[in-house]
Amino acid sequence: MPLTVDQAHYLFAVMRLGAGARVALFNGRDGEWTAEVVEAGKKSGRLRCLGQAAPQLDPPDLWLLFAPIKKERTDFIVEKAAELGCAKILPVQTEFTNAQRIRQDRLQAHALEAAEQCLGTYVPEVCDLQPLAAVLKGWDPARRLLWGDESLVGPAETLAGLSPGPWAILIGPEGGFSEPERARLRGLDFVTPVSLGPRILRADTAACAAITLWQSALGDWR
Repeated sequence: MPLTVDQAHYLFAVMRLGAGARVALFNGRDGEWTAEVVEAGKKSGRLRCLGQAAPQLDPPDLWLLFAPIKKERTDFIVEKAAELGCAKILPVQTEFTNAQRIRQDRLQAHALEAAEQCLGTYVPEVCDLQPLAAVLKGWDPARRLLWGDESLVGPAETLAGLSPGPWAILIGPEGGFSEPERARLRGLDFVTPVSLGPRILRADTAACAAITLWQSALGDWR
């Protein structure tokens, strides 16, 4: 198996591996594999697969929709969504979203690094930034949308009564949702508003809290 320039740089310049070293591989479909370095160069290299080390572990059918915030915190949201088991990550533009654009390729790289760090075998797709209104307009109502509504400050929901199936989580920007956005969300049958606890959370904290609640009740943490 030949390596790209970036892969060779990471293994041989950053990690200081050489011929004979063992590494773990995954492609998002066939689980984890053990491989051996057979050629190590500055800009190239080659690995030999030795055998499967672990089966494929796909996440539950959960998407995360979030409004991008400051760069480092947006990176954090993407990383934690990948670690916590989201299958797809969709940045959305709301009326109060501060960021007007994102680097989709950079965020996808963060998702890959997060999967590698936690020994996952699946990398969620990170979509490009889309207007929330457009996403809702084309939404498949068979996928329920769990909305972290900051106006419902109080005891956190248990989600015990919700039905399994395809779900998504929606987290708003630092300034919250506008009243027209709230009205639209409340009027959609596939949207379930929930409280994330007695305190108003930062957007990055809210994303982690909502994913944890869902995973504990409906995901693969049970």
